[in-house]
Amino acid sequence: MSIILITVFTYLSVALLVICILYPLLTRRTAIQERLDGLGGKGLASRTLFVSSMTKWQSFLAGIGEKIKIAPREKSKYAKMLAAAGMRKGSVSIFMGSKIILACILPLPYVFFYSLPRGELLKLDSLLYVAALAIIGFLLPSVWLHRKVKLRKIEIFHTLPDILDLLTICVEAGLGIDAALVRSIENPVFKGNPLAEELKTATMETRAGMPRSDALRELAERTMVDDVRSFVTMMVQTERFGTSLSLALRVFSDSLRTKRRQIAEETAAKTSIKILFPLAFFIFPALMVVIIGPAFFKILTIFK
Repeated sequence: MSIILITVFTYLSVALLVICILYPLLTRRTAIQERLDGLGGKGLASRTLFVSSMTKWQSFLAGIGEKIKIAPREKSKYAKMLAAAGMRKGSVSIFMGSKIILACILPLPYVFFYSLPRGELLKLDSLLYVAALAIIGFLLPSVWLHRKVKLRKIEIFHTLPDILDLLTICVEAGLGIDAALVRSIENPVFKGNPLAEELKTATMETRAGMPRSDALRELAERTMVDDVRSFVTMMVQTERFGTSLSLALRVFSDSLRTKRRQIAEETAAKTSIKILFPLAFFIFPALMVVIIGPAFFKILTIFK
């Protein structure tokens, strides 16, 4: 019986692995389909939502996630984090469903390939291992989400001065702020950039009738980057008080570049401290062996 169970679960594991490998290739969209969707106005919609149309697997995850009762505060927190990672509507339910599925799936290899064949499933050690694997599976999506948000924030921070420079040039050339934003984010250099996508979403919301200040504040809330919040505050105050937009953009861009240079200098200054531990634990012992080793053996031969 145990051999049959091992065979069945081995087959299921291999089949699941093959499906995970082939799924991105089978669902990849062609260049023609992407162009047609862009002309039809679906390109922005697919980027603004977590998924343009839920697949059966995503609907299954969403159904599981919707059954989990979480506090509104926690749900709002997850929604903000997912928005900062570039995901949109319906993503909280899918995210919670993935946490539950991973918590159930991760302990299965240990249970069916180690505990059951040995008859140790009900022992305390096995139960502790199963509980630890379930907790790890439940926390893995959160770890992935935090890392994705962190990387996206860094990319937005490094892209903001470049977009501001292009925006300043467009404003000084006589374009309005909306036209300057559209011209800046349409540059091929920023294709696929998260900040350009968020700015495009903000311009679409402005065209749909939302006040520009509200659209920019929504942009700051979605990105969760302090420099973007400062940029939005500067834009709103410039529009309210009627000050020079080009001058404000130039000064703000220069301050961001100075901040970016200071961060690089700080990181470089920390390198000498960070390299101390690898030197002490890996390089110095090897050097000591190479230098002192021959002398040690020479001394041994003398005393013999």
